[in-house]
Amino acid sequence: MKAHRPVQRVAIVGTGTIGASWATHYLVRGFDVTATDPAPTAETALRSYVEAAWDAAASIGLAPGASPERLSFTADMRQAVADADLVQENAPERPELKVKLFAEIDDASPPDAIIASSSSGITMSTIQADCRHPERTVIGHPFNPPHIVPLVEVVGGTRTAPETVQDVMSFYAAIGKKPIHLKKELPGHVANRIQAALYREVVYLVQEGVLDVADSDDAVSWGPGLRWGVMGPHLLWHLGGGEGGIQHFMDTLMPRMVSSWQDLGTPEFTPELQETIVAGVLKEADSHSVDELAARRDAMLSALLAVRAQHDASAPSSAQRGPEAEEGP
Repeated sequence: MKAHRPVQRVAIVGTGTIGASWATHYLVRGFDVTATDPAPTAETALRSYVEAAWDAAASIGLAPGASPERLSFTADMRQAVADADLVQENAPERPELKVKLFAEIDDASPPDAIIASSSSGITMSTIQADCRHPERTVIGHPFNPPHIVPLVEVVGGTRTAPETVQDVMSFYAAIGKKPIHLKKELPGHVANRIQAALYREVVYLVQEGVLDVADSDDAVSWGPGLRWGVMGPHLLWHLGGGEGGIQHFMDTLMPRMVSSWQDLGTPEFTPELQETIVAGVLKEADSHSVDELAARRDAMLSALLAVRAQHDASAPSSAQRGPEAEEGP
């Protein structure tokens, strides 16, 4: 396969919540961004999103020369990707749509450009089915919102070249992301599966009347969630093992945890349960709008990232990295 070109220009295909957030991140990191979306109000909505999110994104890592003015928009998808070095696709989660769209992007973009999908559940082997150059296609699934949360799940399809995965991992790391490489494809990738497993138990506890909605949120965010913002579960169990570390934990505490798995519940998601959750969430939101709550979330996440950068050597770099600093994709 051809070597991938250094990334100077990024094309954003699909400018909904995820696409707009990706666009903000790439702009803040100093790239030229061309966005495309067929919706009639897409450009106005995108520019409003970038303006509102700019300060939060810039506080994490601002590249020299970065500017919202480096954003251009066209409703013509083929024109948007024609000179892109990297395409970040964010279309709706419909397999037939993504297969068709990827084939069109593959046909219209330079052959040495990388095409990444933000798909949250569809595998790349499915998406790349009709591509003439599937070796340069890859999943680059972010965690919402991408301009704040560093995680990106990277996984290739059966016809993705290993070099593409390596280049994308290096590229995301260089622009302040925290990429993880999934060695195998599976629906939902990894992070969404983990949070789905947690939420299943939370919903079960609400259904059983153990907790109301607000208390179930507090049980996560003020307990394990607070620790997970610092370390993952394996390292935390290492600490939980005391002086003996993870080996002691596995020998003495893990059997008890394994036996508790059989007690975890699977809720029956009835209309009544849905109504309970909706009413509980609205009460917990306390009349604050979605935008107000999102701003609060993003401010706290930005502060947490700043603290992690001070104490965690593995934290994503907030250095001012732009295309000029890149030696490769």
